[in-house]
Amino acid sequence: MSAACCGGRMCVCPGPGRIEIPGRSSTPTLFFGAMSAPTQLLFPLIRKSDLGRICSTACYCHRKHLCCSPHLIQSPWRYTPPKKNLAACCHPKDSFSHFNQVRRCVTTPQRFYLTPPQVNSILKANEYNFKVPEFDGKNVSSILGFDSNQLPANAPIEDRRSAATCLQTRGMLLGVFDGHAGCACAQAVSERLFYYIAVSLLPHETLLEIENAVESGRALLPILQWHKHPNDYFSKEASKLYFSSLRTYWQELIDLNTNETTDVKEALINAFKRLDNDLSLEAQVGDPNSFLNYWVLRVAFSGATACVAHIDGVDLHVANTGDSRALLGVQEDDGSWTAVSLSNDHNAQNENEIERVKSEHPRNEEKSIVKQDRLLGLLMPFRAFGDVKFKWSIDLQKRVVESGPDQLNDNEYTKFIPPNYHSPPYLTAEPEVIHHRLRPQDKFLVLATDGLWETMHRQDVVRIVGEYLTGVHHQQPIAVGGYKVTLGQMQGLLMERRARISSVFEDQNAATHLIRHAVGNNEFGVVDHERLSKMLSLPEELARMYRDDITIIVVQFNSHVIGAYQNQE
Repeated sequence: MSAACCGGRMCVCPGPGRIEIPGRSSTPTLFFGAMSAPTQLLFPLIRKSDLGRICSTACYCHRKHLCCSPHLIQSPWRYTPPKKNLAACCHPKDSFSHFNQVRRCVTTPQRFYLTPPQVNSILKANEYNFKVPEFDGKNVSSILGFDSNQLPANAPIEDRRSAATCLQTRGMLLGVFDGHAGCACAQAVSERLFYYIAVSLLPHETLLEIENAVESGRALLPILQWHKHPNDYFSKEASKLYFSSLRTYWQELIDLNTNETTDVKEALINAFKRLDNDLSLEAQVGDPNSFLNYWVLRVAFSGATACVAHIDGVDLHVANTGDSRALLGVQEDDGSWTAVSLSNDHNAQNENEIERVKSEHPRNEEKSIVKQDRLLGLLMPFRAFGDVKFKWSIDLQKRVVESGPDQLNDNEYTKFIPPNYHSPPYLTAEPEVIHHRLRPQDKFLVLATDGLWETMHRQDVVRIVGEYLTGVHHQQPIAVGGYKVTLGQMQGLLMERRARISSVFEDQNAATHLIRHAVGNNEFGVVDHERLSKMLSLPEELARMYRDDITIIVVQFNSHVIGAYQNQE
């Protein structure tokens, strides 16, 4: 969702998919109510008009993660809190100026379409793939490889992704992270969570060996082998702080010394909770370095959901916090595809989650904890990293803000206390862990942020990926959804489908292929190049109105190895 920022330019706020901020009006409103009156009148026109009319010669910019750069310190937050019990998404100077900006976008008569090579260049800018050796010298892998990709809607993108091989234990870690209120928390979690998981899985002897190496100044055993796209950012400035917190964690594990075999589910839960605790503690303690001091506060006051898979042989564990999803693609005996969910959304659509949240607070808060399908009427995910405004006491929040840097103290969002805030914490980062034993018919796993699931049904996702990976297409009758279609139009649809099948291999990455469908599918489920071109040409201030950031990882399994595991049992 967009809103007018200081200076009269447009920015992309977290949008309705994440955080609800009351509008600047006489009564509390939904997020759409936070727009100025001219924009409210104009928004339906934008939604219904031909996208080509709002796409002039806008350029698409492949950005690095600018929110992590120190030169953006003066404007860290994507939204601000209420004034006088109300709020504004940003700080509009003049509603009429805002209206004029949007009006110019809408009434521009010029049409601009990207060519197929330009579309491919945009879609493939962040794609990454990795092929796993079947035998790494120690173990036979059940993973053939994985494809990943990202398509931003926010500027800069708030999603992150990570993939790594565990070197001191067995298995592979893959995850997607969806940030809100900026990218800071998602950035930190994407860099740090896998180390916490890997340390949680290490046997006591290995932990001792690593600690002794640190004490004596010897080289450390490598814990993870990262598989990253060149654009995937690592925060070098914070590396010493991150290492110090991680070392404290493994020292505590050494002191516990239970001598018991590490349970993967327990390790995942402990790692999630410990990292979130460290994010909170680092923000409370602060840092002598002014940049790091402000960075840890940005991380703590923003938030991120996480969906992580740990795959070791036929054992697949999915740890999920928030509303990203994990989906298993299963090929039936007749060649058709079935979708099996391996995660649950932690939001108001999950009745069990609503009951969990209510059970953790006094009964007199039952009506105020979940309002308008949001936590305290503000936050859509019910589990997340960071978001200390939903975890810290009011006194702690005030103390940290008052003692923090001027940029934090001057920011109205950080001083804003959520309504009906009586018994914190209201939010947790504890994941829900689901274990699944892989079978030969389990062909692939899709991890994706909610930007994908908002646009595509899970069965369509599995069918598209399955047909892409196998090259076998099961033709379904074309559904026209109640439209009146002539024979000539039907022939056109059939010709489009034939062209789509013949060009399916223009993508060498399954995640890219899925994004192409998510953004470019028309009402008949066919990729429409004209629509795809228009969607990718949307200027930054409008793109978030139509979709969220999309991050996808597609993991392909080795059915022969999985079958051999089963035969051994």
